[in-house]
Amino acid sequence: MNRWIVWIVSLVVLCVLQSCGSSRSLRHREPVVLSPEEQNRYDYYLLEAVRHQQMERYDVAFELLHHCLSINPYAASAHAQLVPCYIFLKDRQQAIRQMELAVAAAPDNYWYAQGLGGLYMEEKEVDKARKQYESVADRFTDRLDPLYALLEIYNRDEAYDKVIATLNRMEGFLGKTEQISTEKYRIYLQMKDYAAAQREIETLVQEYPAETRYRVMLGDFYIQQKRMDEGYKLYRAILDEEPDNALARYALANYYEEIDDKANYDQQIDSLLFNRKVDPQIKLGVMRSIIVESEQEGRDSTRVYTLFDRIMADDPDEASLPMLYAQFLLSKQRVDQALPVLRKVIDIDPKHTVSRLMLLSEAAKREEYAEIITLCEAGVENNPEMLEFYFYLAIAYNHDERYDEARAICERALEHVNAESSKQMVSDFYAIIGDVAHQKGENNDAYAAYERALEYYPDNVGVLNNYAYYLSLERRDLDKAEEMSYRTVKAEPNNATYLDTYAWILFEKGNYAQARIYIDEVLKWAKPDELSADVLEHCGDIHALTEDIEGAVGYWKQAMEKGSESKLLKRKISERRWIKP
Repeated sequence: MNRWIVWIVSLVVLCVLQSCGSSRSLRHREPVVLSPEEQNRYDYYLLEAVRHQQMERYDVAFELLHHCLSINPYAASAHAQLVPCYIFLKDRQQAIRQMELAVAAAPDNYWYAQGLGGLYMEEKEVDKARKQYESVADRFTDRLDPLYALLEIYNRDEAYDKVIATLNRMEGFLGKTEQISTEKYRIYLQMKDYAAAQREIETLVQEYPAETRYRVMLGDFYIQQKRMDEGYKLYRAILDEEPDNALARYALANYYEEIDDKANYDQQIDSLLFNRKVDPQIKLGVMRSIIVESEQEGRDSTRVYTLFDRIMADDPDEASLPMLYAQFLLSKQRVDQALPVLRKVIDIDPKHTVSRLMLLSEAAKREEYAEIITLCEAGVENNPEMLEFYFYLAIAYNHDERYDEARAICERALEHVNAESSKQMVSDFYAIIGDVAHQKGENNDAYAAYERALEYYPDNVGVLNNYAYYLSLERRDLDKAEEMSYRTVKAEPNNATYLDTYAWILFEKGNYAQARIYIDEVLKWAKPDELSADVLEHCGDIHALTEDIEGAVGYWKQAMEKGSESKLLKRKISERRWIKP
């Protein structure tokens, strides 16, 4: 449900009793005085409308609300409650109009006034939103929400003086907080009011003496203002108290970079990246900053590679930095170098799904089935909810002719299927089960699995093709086979395998001329490895029954050359005629 619908339904339910009497507070209109009977009817229909909206029966709610307005045309609650109905109808301008009527009818209702500002913002009517929120903030001086909304608008408009004024109003409610002071500091820097920015950060230092990050921020401010000695002394003072303070050490590194002291800069960076006491997330932030600086300034990336190689040589016991290195290498198209780094990631953290999937993707591209099996067998143990690992493992088992294992892993995967699972992938699991069953001669089990596959994903063309072809081999349910096969040809008209299946089904049904059209399309579109002995024998059979015996014999001979050992095929060639099996 749209978040505005949820919000407006909630606010109306909360204030419905107040709103029902809102006719007495209408401005610019004569108040409507309802009799007790009329008021009771109004209340009943309004609450019924709310109930139907909560069940998403907006058509019923719409009618009930208009009935409310027939009782009291100026009822704020009915106008407000029409808002989610019009949003559902995608008529947002009418939704805004209804909320405007509600605000006009009940100007003292905070929720209506605030909701109107939100609707303006959603429709990007920023000027109207600003005026509305300013009005709400002035009239409802005990509310913070309109001030937060105004901050967003003023920041967007770069109206920094108004941002500061609004932050000061918020301080009047909340007292001095680090969030407000930090934001004021940022805004003063944007305004280039450096004296005010310094006062704000100094106030934070005084208010929160235990928070060294504010002292670091003050040092950063000194460096930005080229007050280098003051910044340096402050960083050194912090490190004298807390030698392992990562923020201060990184700030000191930036100081050395600013004064072009590369040796000391490198020393500080090393003391961060190769110190086991430093939080891995801080190390990650440092390396990200180094990468960004390198990219922005067009520098040689050699230093980045060198640092990462040293990190890897230090045998990290946390996965975030190796993962960042792998991503960096991949961004530079250094795939072969990235692979061992990704393997290191899953050595450190076997449950690191992203790195395992990246390795799996590369193994699949290269058709490295042994690697796929290794990755996926560990994947299903460490991330049993990830169906992708079961899927690729089943494919790899199939490739290695480990059919029972392929079937078993699919059945295991199906135990983890839920409402969020990919319908197409679930369909493919049933498809693999069906293929294995058919290969073992368990045709009825195979067809049952194919039916389940098509329940999950009716357009699974691989299933449709195999199901249709296997039915044709048994000469059963040929009408159903033809319908399924036609859907595959329609979906992929240049797919030689699907064309062959459709041609063969037509042949089995006695439609030889039509079968000839499609089998000739196979010859047009097939790649050399798609012209198997079976396909070539089909070509011969169809040509034989469409009075092209020379062509038929040629295709039958090609089928023999492809390795067919069929005795019936040998007879066809020697007797130069089609022979029914």
